[in-house]
Amino acid sequence: MTIELLAPAGNLEKLKIAIDYGADAVYIAGQQFGLRSAADNFSTSEIEQALAYAHDRNRKVYIAINAFLHDHELEQLPSFLAVLERLGPDGVICSDRGVVACVREKTSIPIHISTQASVINSWHATLWKEAGASRIVAGRELSIREVGEIRRKTGLEVEMFVHGAMCMAYSGRCTLSTYIAGRDSNRGGCIQNCRYHYHLYQGEDPPASAYFLSSRDLCGIGLLDAFIDAGISSLKIEGRMKSNLYIASTVRAYAGALQEIRDTGTYRKEHWQEELKRVPHRDYTEASLMSPAGSESVYNRQSASYKEFKLAGTVLDIDREHDRFALQVKNRIVVGDSIQVMPFRGEVISLDVLSPINIGGEAVQLIQPGSVCWLPLVEGIEPRNVARIRRSS
Repeated sequence: MTIELLAPAGNLEKLKIAIDYGADAVYIAGQQFGLRSAADNFSTSEIEQALAYAHDRNRKVYIAINAFLHDHELEQLPSFLAVLERLGPDGVICSDRGVVACVREKTSIPIHISTQASVINSWHATLWKEAGASRIVAGRELSIREVGEIRRKTGLEVEMFVHGAMCMAYSGRCTLSTYIAGRDSNRGGCIQNCRYHYHLYQGEDPPASAYFLSSRDLCGIGLLDAFIDAGISSLKIEGRMKSNLYIASTVRAYAGALQEIRDTGTYRKEHWQEELKRVPHRDYTEASLMSPAGSESVYNRQSASYKEFKLAGTVLDIDREHDRFALQVKNRIVVGDSIQVMPFRGEVISLDVLSPINIGGEAVQLIQPGSVCWLPLVEGIEPRNVARIRRSS
């Protein structure tokens, strides 16, 4: 059985990056009914473009309709579903039982049950199967072995998160944002209160200072053999609001590792783990993938502690006549810097920036964000490759 690599896409550009770097499927959301209201999200025309780009490359697109809806919102859902039925996505991701019933009545689109539904046992999974679901996204409290058992007992496809930010609440069902900011995290309004610095008061004692609600980031790349042996259908990367660099780096690492397993039966575990350390992240954990997560999975700082690399830019074009490529710059680059271009396949390409030329044909010493420059072409660089640059701050 071939395991699917499923990547996040907060907008059309990120969708193309994920697919170019090897994702088998992507998950996106329209401008309503999803749980990432702060993401760019997709208009109807962008959903159509996304489906065309993916399907032309034999990849899949799943649409998140995973918010819990009130009656007045459910009244608006059928018109959106009519659009989706016409466009033909490969699945919709739902949490709300009413949404699932509406999808089943109004469309023929496969239904996937979100991790927000807290499916952690085979009886619960069977109820969703009877309601029309073809896949469950398992609750994050489960181990790989437990999710494999659910697949075996129910015959459903099973999807697990393999990488990205974690929520301290049970399957992401949090109400902190509601009480602190008046924004419902179960309806797309999470402000990540769990990342805040809190003071704990007990009697007359001085307050204790802690980030006690924050979780480390999940990283399961060291456990790919266990996922495959358990018959997991899909490995899901978190992060529809993450950067282009994050999307390119994580998809490239997991796709590369999975391809090595397909080709040779093994993979360079340490190599890909090191690559993922170059992505801005909180300390990594394997969380509950092998055994229940404990106190060691708590992250005691607010922001990501690993920020060695930042996005340098994206390759726009190749000029073979002049043996150069155009880079759309996203962070300042100066002469003497070294950038690393990440090809879709193969090893990272390091390139010293010695003689950049601006779009007007003039040699420059400094390239500002938002500008385009020409750099010497190195074999293996292609349009839409993402480049990173080492920055200590």
